[in-house]
Amino acid sequence: MAAVDEQLAVLLRGTEFGDPQTRRVMASELRERLKEDRPLRVYCGYDPTAVDLTLGHTLTMRKLRQFQDLGHDVTFLVGTFTALAGGDPSDKDRHRPMLSAEQVRTNAETYLHQAFRILDRERTTVRENVEWLADLRFEEVLRLCSHFTVAQFLERENFQRRWERRDPIHLSELLYAILQAYDAVSLETDVQVGGSEQLFNLMAGRTLQREFGQRPQVVLTVPILVGTDGRLKMSKTTGNYIGVDEPPADIYGKVMSIPDSAIGDYFTLLTPLTAEEVAAILGRVRAGELPAMEAKKRLAHAIVASLHPERAADEAQSYFEATIQRGETPSAMPEHALGGAPPQARALHRVLVASGLAASSAEAKRLVSQGAVAVNGERVAETTRPLAPGDELRVGRHRFLRVVAGTERDR
Repeated sequence: MAAVDEQLAVLLRGTEFGDPQTRRVMASELRERLKEDRPLRVYCGYDPTAVDLTLGHTLTMRKLRQFQDLGHDVTFLVGTFTALAGGDPSDKDRHRPMLSAEQVRTNAETYLHQAFRILDRERTTVRENVEWLADLRFEEVLRLCSHFTVAQFLERENFQRRWERRDPIHLSELLYAILQAYDAVSLETDVQVGGSEQLFNLMAGRTLQREFGQRPQVVLTVPILVGTDGRLKMSKTTGNYIGVDEPPADIYGKVMSIPDSAIGDYFTLLTPLTAEEVAAILGRVRAGELPAMEAKKRLAHAIVASLHPERAADEAQSYFEATIQRGETPSAMPEHALGGAPPQARALHRVLVASGLAASSAEAKRLVSQGAVAVNGERVAETTRPLAPGDELRVGRHRFLRVVAGTERDR
């Protein structure tokens, strides 16, 4: 295996622990484990509470991939049991509804498909925490709960805010951290990777491992990725997200839309460039030797290439340069067939949803109200504007659609 210092530099890059003391402790413990010169048991848990993943979700996956490339054993843990409670409440200011087992199963299948864009499928062990959590007797749950106090949970910032507002905090949300902690015990893990907002849960895993006579796991946490607005956490709710399963041209275009202030974080968290290489790029930008646009083009290419073949990244860059930088309308673009659709189905907002350019009617209307939609080169303000075969839509700066008369079968 690679030298300890070399591994440590890679694995600690892009991590965030909230305070220097925690970082020193975790770095020291990780060094001691790496000195044992054996494959470490590493895992991260993912609750399939939705269908799509964003680039924000990939931060922990990229850290897992680093462990894989260094020869360690990686487990992708699907929270098929913890997701039933609505998933991790760590960064939530309100209770999320519980999901059905069928919803969780459907979501889990899409998660794996997207995760293997980052992880090496052949070197990834996939487990589900329903394997051990579903069989816990109530007596065992009580014993797990006895190692924690309510006061510990109420010290968490999001729970504090809800408590002060007298908003409900459900018992299932308190149990979540305990159940997740038991995952570490069941997997007898050496290292758990998670988001910085999950630090409480990951440290709870250390607590339970001690109680079960296990060596406490090393905890590595990665920061929250800001969205394309450069301010808020990347989220589908706020519309500032970049989806893992989006077409390469869309991913490239969205990365190009981030503010210059986010370039450094995106390079550090979403590309394999070293800290020295990132610093060199940012230094050239500050010195005026490299335009920010060119730095972002390199960034966008690297991110697309991490999710798709290199050729797709090249094509996405060419598409961006033609449509955005030179203002050309692409000759080839996705098509949406009207077929025999009734008049109401030809309304602009309905076509945006049916074609996948908007996730919902609400998002379609928001895009139109923001002036982000043009038909045949003219910005439109009416969401109910009827469309006809031959009309060409542009959404934002880089998404195009041509309306055609045929049916899906014709094409």
